[in-house]
Amino acid sequence: MTTTPAQPSDPKSTPTSAGRTLSLSRLLRRAVVGARDQKLGQLSDVIVKLRGDEYPLVTGLVADLGGRRVFVPAEMVTDWDTERVVLGSAKVDLREFERRDGEVLLRSDILGHRLIDIPRARLVRAFDLELAHAEAGWVLAGVDTRNRSWWRRVLGTARPVHDHHDGEVGDDGPDGRAGRGCRDWKAFEALIGHEPTVLLRGRTGRLHRLKPPQIADLLEEASREEQTELLAQVHSDPELEADVFEELDDDRQSRLLRDRPDAEIAAVLARMRADDAADAIADLPQDRRKPVLELLPAGPRTKVTALLGYSPTSAGGLMGLDYVALPRDTTVAAALERIRTARALQPEALATVFALNDHGKLRGAASLVALVQADPDIALRVVADRDPVRVHPDADLIDITLLMTDYNLLNLPVVDDDDHLIGVITVDDVLESSVPRNWRRREPAPHPDTTDDTTEDRREDAAGPGNPAPPGSAEPAAGNGAVAPFPVQPPRAR
Repeated sequence: MTTTPAQPSDPKSTPTSAGRTLSLSRLLRRAVVGARDQKLGQLSDVIVKLRGDEYPLVTGLVADLGGRRVFVPAEMVTDWDTERVVLGSAKVDLREFERRDGEVLLRSDILGHRLIDIPRARLVRAFDLELAHAEAGWVLAGVDTRNRSWWRRVLGTARPVHDHHDGEVGDDGPDGRAGRGCRDWKAFEALIGHEPTVLLRGRTGRLHRLKPPQIADLLEEASREEQTELLAQVHSDPELEADVFEELDDDRQSRLLRDRPDAEIAAVLARMRADDAADAIADLPQDRRKPVLELLPAGPRTKVTALLGYSPTSAGGLMGLDYVALPRDTTVAAALERIRTARALQPEALATVFALNDHGKLRGAASLVALVQADPDIALRVVADRDPVRVHPDADLIDITLLMTDYNLLNLPVVDDDDHLIGVITVDDVLESSVPRNWRRREPAPHPDTTDDTTEDRREDAAGPGNPAPPGSAEPAAGNGAVAPFPVQPPRAR
């Protein structure tokens, strides 16, 4: 669920730190003048066009001419470098500016708004933007997320975009030294708020580089408008959407689902694990549970219906219906092949293979490690623990947690009164249910800054020239603000 890494570009089309750059906050204060120096109006906004993994290209300006917002093509601008925006002609189309799909207005959509810091998986605010000159024209190259003092913004003292390890709040970086300026635009995903443009971006968005728990954390921090756009992007990938909803806390998940039609709720739940889908349906208003349940496909509906009969904090409510159970005379090689091909099951459920007798009763459990290390031709019964720990569906969370802790279990089988296997509890479900609710409100630990590593990885993986590299994309030296690799510590003796 990640997008293709950005490819390094042809050096000829790459903006460099030695090239021309513009601060958007300074540019927006400039007057628009004609070729003969006559003042036409004031610059109001800058328009860029999204281009997939390439830097957004400046296609035009929005100018305020006598109270009318009009479009000025970028080709008409002959001078960007003085304190005025000089046009090659005074003839301007005076029709009111109308936004087109795929266009982003830098002042209206991004400047002062929050956007997603992809490497650090959090929402930050854009206090300034940097434009850089490339062969194709001016491009949006960098974002300044520092809340700098007003006089620095007035003077436009932004640093080049290649110094990309700046601090997020205040003028100091994370190491206490002075902030080092704009960061590469490709490290961010903007929350534009213009629905046609959001839908046009679709799967090309950088949001898909994040893991589902990270996206869920963003949704829980976002405003209602930001949530709408985040969900619109996630919706383009149904599997990712289901994974994200599984990671949301119950209250937020319930509220976001309630805002959707029954058919959309059912489409999301059908891709979720049966136990998570059952919990989600139980949290819906009473009058919507049956209609949503009836819209589920037959297979998921049967599983969810079975789980809804148990208390959410009991073994029956916690168990999942994904597991691998085989006759105990199955060879180890066949068991491993079953695991290899079980791509539809959740990975956590594949950590243990359960052995059944001829009557379908639980008679053993073998860990994946034990199977990998065993002779492939011997029977499963030889490798398996012949008296595995198990619980009945009415066991409570405390008993389950203590058993899994005492016996160091990754999976705990749930059996009926006749010792038939009916489900499996995985350790991740126990942890999720055991974590106190107030712990979830804690500020998460900061993510390691991997900007240098991901940039290097993208370049190593690149197959050839393609998309532009970051302006001023020289790798920072280890003693010049770069994040050094974490030292590998030898294991401590017990």
